[in-house]
Amino acid sequence: MPKPLTDQEKRKQISVRGLAGVENVSDLKTNFNRHLHFTLVKDRNVATKRDYYFALANTVRDHLVGRWIRTQQHYYEKDPKRVYYLSLEFYMGRTLQNTMVNLALENACDEATYQLGLDMEELQDIEEDAGLGNGGLGRLAACFLDSMASLGLAAYGYGIRYEFGIFNQKIVNGWQVEEADDWLRYGNPWEKARPEYMRPVHFYGRVEHTPEGVKWVDTQVVLALPYDTPVPGYRNNVVNTMRLWSAKAPCDFNLKDFNVGGYIQAVLDRNLAENISRVLYPNDNFFEGKELRLKQEYFVVAATLQDIVRRFKSSKFGSTEVVRVDLSTLPDKVAIQLNDTHPAMAIPELMRILLDTEHQTWEKAWDIVTRTCAYTNHTVLPEALERWPIDLFQNLLPRHLEIIFEINRRHLERIANLYPGDHDRLRRMSLVEEGDQKKINMAHLCIVGSHAVNGVAPILYFAIPLVNEMFKDFYEVDPHKFQNKTNGITPRRWLVMCNPGLAEVIAERIGEDYIRDLDQLKNLLEFVDDDSLIRDIAKIKQENKLKFSAYLEEHYKVKINPNSMFDVQVKRIHEYKRQLLNCLHIITLYNRIKKEPNKNWTPRTIMIGGKAAPGYHTAKLIIRLITAIGDIVNHDEVVGDRLKVIFLENYKVTLAEKIIPASDLSEQISTAGTEASGTGNMKFMLNGALTIGTMDGANVEMAEEAGEENLFIFGMRVDDVDAMDKSGYDAMEYYNRIPELKQAMDQIAGGYFSPDQHDLFKDIVNMLLHHDRFKVFADYEAYIKCQDKVSALYKNPKEWTKMVIHNIAGCGKFSSDRTISQYAREIWGMEPSLERIPAPDDPRQ
Repeated sequence: MPKPLTDQEKRKQISVRGLAGVENVSDLKTNFNRHLHFTLVKDRNVATKRDYYFALANTVRDHLVGRWIRTQQHYYEKDPKRVYYLSLEFYMGRTLQNTMVNLALENACDEATYQLGLDMEELQDIEEDAGLGNGGLGRLAACFLDSMASLGLAAYGYGIRYEFGIFNQKIVNGWQVEEADDWLRYGNPWEKARPEYMRPVHFYGRVEHTPEGVKWVDTQVVLALPYDTPVPGYRNNVVNTMRLWSAKAPCDFNLKDFNVGGYIQAVLDRNLAENISRVLYPNDNFFEGKELRLKQEYFVVAATLQDIVRRFKSSKFGSTEVVRVDLSTLPDKVAIQLNDTHPAMAIPELMRILLDTEHQTWEKAWDIVTRTCAYTNHTVLPEALERWPIDLFQNLLPRHLEIIFEINRRHLERIANLYPGDHDRLRRMSLVEEGDQKKINMAHLCIVGSHAVNGVAPILYFAIPLVNEMFKDFYEVDPHKFQNKTNGITPRRWLVMCNPGLAEVIAERIGEDYIRDLDQLKNLLEFVDDDSLIRDIAKIKQENKLKFSAYLEEHYKVKINPNSMFDVQVKRIHEYKRQLLNCLHIITLYNRIKKEPNKNWTPRTIMIGGKAAPGYHTAKLIIRLITAIGDIVNHDEVVGDRLKVIFLENYKVTLAEKIIPASDLSEQISTAGTEASGTGNMKFMLNGALTIGTMDGANVEMAEEAGEENLFIFGMRVDDVDAMDKSGYDAMEYYNRIPELKQAMDQIAGGYFSPDQHDLFKDIVNMLLHHDRFKVFADYEAYIKCQDKVSALYKNPKEWTKMVIHNIAGCGKFSSDRTISQYAREIWGMEPSLERIPAPDDPRQ
């Protein structure tokens, strides 16, 4: 088999990335050498690969800085409405290659490094992932930043600069082991500290009601130090800003201890303040009610709102003539988007500023807050919804608790007037949940305090409110607030950057404009029967598989069959995502091959990857089961290379960029009604993988866009799940009725996959048989039959690839550019633009 072209060799052939002549290669080499000279320590004559990486990163950054400055000047001159995207997570991944793609610099840098005797791919591999997120929510935020810049919106991402991002996952003896992600240990060339914009954030203390107004006094102060990262749009010279806050103790922190001889302790105690930005909480779709987490949530909100008010008041750069002093026009110039409930404290904090600092009336302040804030809901799982104990609030943020109580009082007064005597409705809709321990329901706070509430796929908002108690009551009262904004992904990172071969094959047929207007992909339907396109797409997929096979062989020491179907499920490990259903299929397939070894089986390499929250016992046990099944299957000579099972260690953005272009089959098999949207499903679809999935989240729209006949849809729909919830789910009935299911479960329970510890998986067996909320067995039969259809089609490469073309052609809707355009027009009151602003060396208008 011929050796596949490297991405570097492929790039030489590609027009879609911009030709090397776009930038002067000799200038890049000169700048590279200049940066290398200043990077090297004087007493060290030999440069390391890391030195070369930093020189290249700084060379590319030079091209960003002028555009960054000009963009901000442009905003100050035009004074547009600005959007502030508040998120506790930004899962950015690597920056170097993405920046080169967006600035059309990649081929020029490739040529320059080549002439210097360096390999650009090797240098790119040195960059650490910025893993400041857990999964979908944080990665979505990163895609949105890319789209906001590409659409020319004056947008800012605000979050926390975690010193330690999502943990690095190691698999030791089949178990997940967590290691700290010290992503900043070598420095970060993409960020710029801005100490001049440091802001104080207050905690604890008490509230005084005085004739002059309300005062929050005796507080403990933590300083928020901002670090700015440039976010370039796609070839439009717009560079927006992501500002991440780092916690610093003030110089006088605990200085009173110094007076009694406790100076050393006083300095050491500074760490307690700085812990706020130390580490990302590693939970996805699970609420952890820790004081440090609430501190993080308030910290980012308090610092950000001070920044927003400062920028609003000094609207014109360098001008003292136009200074806004009245915040009543804030909603005309500011939109604040809350990415889930984590930044919900923005609502009471903005109220506090307007009431206590700006001395607005309650009614005026509340009008400003509700017209400024909007809320995105990302989950319907009850364990994910944030509910903070009142005692914790009272201690940490006493003024905000008062404000929330008053918001609630007025809100319940309104509901009581609308529904006289309906006390149960008041209880359901209250911001304060009664019980053994009173709690603040943050989702209710967000709904009441926002002018728009959006879900991220229609099924969440048009199928579930009728059955989901969380939204039904609020929807009845304010139906105009509720919207849907289907999630999207940026085609720059998730096609042009990670799959250049496919990007070029598409560009050859329909031109390059689709990168900024993904709807143009539907033009591929004209070529669905074109043998040359079918051949080209199949060839690109095979090259990507060969490349990933080499990667697996190098990193996992496992030799796999590159002609096998690459069947992939990569996402957080969670019961609702049903990695266990996948496991049951693997065991069923294994048993069938063992039973009839001479049959013509479709070979499969099944890969599962993802991290389990460190405290989530069942999720960690699921990983152990996957690795245990792999140990048995991969060493069975009867099975050979017809079935291989690999657990992909330390799944992150950079690994996703490698595996998604190489995948044939994408597993999206959550129980219907549990996945808010999903975005991994979109990435696989855009990169030419077929989807096996339930009618859940955005799978529903993927089936609409590509045609349900072009996806492998199986299993219960939302209505079926709802009916089963009412009638009762009996796992034992399926276990006793389906022989292959019973065999697989008996093997797990009997220690077939854990010969040294027969009862290792007893908790999984017990859960599946007796208290499985996600009804794995109910979809087992339909899933196995659907997988049989997948295997049959894979034997017909031409028909398979035609189905792939239908899927790629149906991806237009799933661009984050479309999502952000809808947010802009329907929530923020802004108009996106594809206009280029002048480059730094262009004459100004």
